[in-house]
Amino acid sequence: MDATIATLPPGPTGLPLLGNTVPLINDPLRFFRELEKTYGSMATIMSSPQPLVICFRPEHVRYFLIEQAQNFKKPVAGEAAGLKQFLGDGLLTIDGDFHRQQRRLVQPAFHRHRVDNYADTMIQFTQEMVAGWQVGTVVDMAQEIQRLTLRIILKTLFNIDSHAEAARLGRAFTDVIDAPRPAVSVFERLRCINLPFTAYGKSVQGEQLIKTFVARLIQERRASGGDVGDVLSMLLAADDKGITMSDQQIHDHVLTFVAAGHETAQNTLSWTFYLLSQHPDIYSKLKAELQTVLAGRTPTLADLPNLPYLEGVVNESWRIYPPAWRMGREAIADFTLDGHHFPAGTIVLLSQWVTHNLADIWGDPEVFRPERWYAEQPKPPQGAYFPFGLGTHTCIGMPFAQLEARLLLATILQSYTPRLEPGFRVTIQPRITMRPQHGLRMVLESASTA
Repeated sequence: MDATIATLPPGPTGLPLLGNTVPLINDPLRFFRELEKTYGSMATIMSSPQPLVICFRPEHVRYFLIEQAQNFKKPVAGEAAGLKQFLGDGLLTIDGDFHRQQRRLVQPAFHRHRVDNYADTMIQFTQEMVAGWQVGTVVDMAQEIQRLTLRIILKTLFNIDSHAEAARLGRAFTDVIDAPRPAVSVFERLRCINLPFTAYGKSVQGEQLIKTFVARLIQERRASGGDVGDVLSMLLAADDKGITMSDQQIHDHVLTFVAAGHETAQNTLSWTFYLLSQHPDIYSKLKAELQTVLAGRTPTLADLPNLPYLEGVVNESWRIYPPAWRMGREAIADFTLDGHHFPAGTIVLLSQWVTHNLADIWGDPEVFRPERWYAEQPKPPQGAYFPFGLGTHTCIGMPFAQLEARLLLATILQSYTPRLEPGFRVTIQPRITMRPQHGLRMVLESASTA
């Protein structure tokens, strides 16, 4: 190695043994943004025996996810290990040739035409949820949307319509997500004791419930046969030049779709309702567009191209509160970037939370401004906006999420205007995704009078 080339970018001095683990656990969102403000485009932190390099610029996103993607893989340590233990070999956790092969097998199930066929289910289930609401009542919008999106997932994936199953799976997923993170201290290890009343114990039970549910459905469908028009039917019949999927592979893919699909939709709608409640002027513009285009009727798939402000609201919500706030890559071989030489095995983190907020890219990133997504506005550089990843690992469910978010939002706002309950404090729970930590308590006002 050339001694004149720096080995790692600078970063904050950490504590003995713990490194930078304390701020990384206590407030990782603030910590990441402070790193960018202090160190610029790159920073090195210590959260384990191995350093982590965090890269913040769009050109870095392009480098790791597109230009040199073949030279990096998904990490298998830390939180990534826990994710793989839960999801198995789904598209979210696999790499290389195996990922390319499996994606080819799965892709037909998420073809645009197939996804569009789910629009009626999304609208119908949302109308049924809204029909059970009453003006003036307070609801936990995060919980309501979780139940709704799980119900939609169950129908589109498995052709099952069950409020009870959606509620049961929702509780299980919440237990899994709320589980303690990887242990970094004696106190944290104590929290990871597997007992029925501990958070960790509940997460173990939740994982088992979810995995058993998915495995049972696959076995039943194998036995009955036939295509019932859902994603599971497509996966069971998938064939790429004689290559098919085992029940375990289908199980892992389906589990990934259930977990990522409902979690993305739940968080998207929760944060969008929160942003709209904080910006009444933007809500008024959105309401005016919905009234002009829909005139009080239920939205349809054909209406979406005529609702550019609605699309802008959703895109801007994903910019401010991205579905995933950071993602990791591990170097397969040595590489040099921006004058730094990095050895094989280096873990690199990219952060949507930071890159989506760079002032030199966005101008006024702290402002919720849906107009920035109008067609006539300058597009941000590639890599500046990647709520669903980028390159070959772009989330396969992105078209589903884009359709669902707009249809659900438009349908709900036809009947109700959710306002944040006075005095309710909204806090972010940063795990793999960003959930409202204590839910989202909102007062339901009539859309006709709000």
